[in-house]
Amino acid sequence: MVRNVAELLAELETEDFYLLSGIEQGMRFSEWVQREKLPRFSGLTPEEVDYRLERCLKRDLVEKKTIQYEGYTLAFEGYDTLALRALVERDTIAEFGSPLGVGKESDVYEVKSYKPLALKYHREGYTNFREVNRERDYTSENRHVSWLYTARKAAEREYDALETLYPDISVPRPIDQNRHAIVMEKMDGVELSQTRLEDGQVLGVLELICGELARAYEIGYVHADMSEYNVFVAEDGITIFDWPQAVSTDHEHAREFLERDLENIVGYFRRKYPRIVPEELSTRALATEIESNEFDGLQ
Repeated sequence: MVRNVAELLAELETEDFYLLSGIEQGMRFSEWVQREKLPRFSGLTPEEVDYRLERCLKRDLVEKKTIQYEGYTLAFEGYDTLALRALVERDTIAEFGSPLGVGKESDVYEVKSYKPLALKYHREGYTNFREVNRERDYTSENRHVSWLYTARKAAEREYDALETLYPDISVPRPIDQNRHAIVMEKMDGVELSQTRLEDGQVLGVLELICGELARAYEIGYVHADMSEYNVFVAEDGITIFDWPQAVSTDHEHAREFLERDLENIVGYFRRKYPRIVPEELSTRALATEIESNEFDGLQ
């Protein structure tokens, strides 16, 4: 989990953000930005760049290397700081709270504005950039793609999906997005993987999930990363979250992704509730029903 940078906002000065933004701009061209280019990218004098680099290095917002040349790159804390400042300046966020969840590709915090919200930082590409760069189609056509770009594109893709799906589909309400960060409504309930359903609830919850996937498909999206770890279960229903890998239904592999989503979620229910979920429940048949807009519940 990347360190919480909320407390640093009060310590940093406007010129510190000029430097961070300058490094961000330079990283469009190279992972490490040469020291000599920072005055041009940041709009600061060379002397001011030296001073601001020292302040940002001390706070672990940037990293330095001197192997072939003196170069600088943003740490994820530096990127978090830029996104958080933008969201605060837009009055999207008023207070910063406790962590809500940590995953391999995101960190989520509780934040507050007019009510409790959730702030999600995308982490795609930071520790395993080459692997992510191969797998994600929104990076495949770029010769130089930094982890900043990968994380930002993931956030943009998820935010676009949420804006399209909400409120017709049970997804978190999107509030705002900047760089790799999304602010959304805080979800109620418990993660499906941590939930023990009563026998009489099992097929009903599974049908709710399949119904939401069917309606999302009708609107034009396949989740493409469905599992028991991205469904929340509450007394009033379910919420499906984590949509950065979503693909449109006209994607060449949409049917394959839809079947995989159904196999993942039905397989989970079958493993956890083997006496209740019938073996004859076919995910291929479910996918065909959804694809043809004929899904009308579990048979």
